[in-house]
Amino acid sequence: MNDTFIKERPIPSQMTGLSAKGSESDEKGEVTVDDATLFLARFANGALGSFEATRYATGHRSKNSFEINGSKGSVIFDFERMNELQVYFTDDSDDVQGFRRILATDPSHAFSQNWWPPGHTIGYEHTFIHEMVELMEAFREDRQPVPNFHDGVKCQEVLEAVDLSIERRQWIRISEV
Repeated sequence: MNDTFIKERPIPSQMTGLSAKGSESDEKGEVTVDDATLFLARFANGALGSFEATRYATGHRSKNSFEINGSKGSVIFDFERMNELQVYFTDDSDDVQGFRRILATDPSHAFSQNWWPPGHTIGYEHTFIHEMVELMEAFREDRQPVPNFHDGVKCQEVLEAVDLSIERRQWIRISEV
């Protein structure tokens, strides 16, 4: 499902990136984007997923996050805390069960040898450097980089299925897209 809560917004006088400055005019324009979208998914292995995107997550600056839960544990990633993961393992002893924070800046983690001493944070800009490293290594190794165009097409198929599901108000298989 999706919805646009605000059907008209003031036409901005100036836009920079995703920010806009209001106009002194009362002129309004039609809003053509969703304010919120939610969808359910059933994966090929039977697992279920729920996805949400909204412009109304007040208080979040860049809350791109995921949570994966399974019979043996859970993992949570939040882009606003990009240097860490929250993990939970069901086989931990009772006296220490609970989510724990794993820093992704320790020497055992991929790419860590390219950055600062353990525990020092890396930032948003470093994600692009990692992408370039993956691309250059793929060229050197004569392989497809990950992610690649094929992965992008698969993602677009999911988005198309979501749009079709919203339109038809029914489950849509990716193969139907």
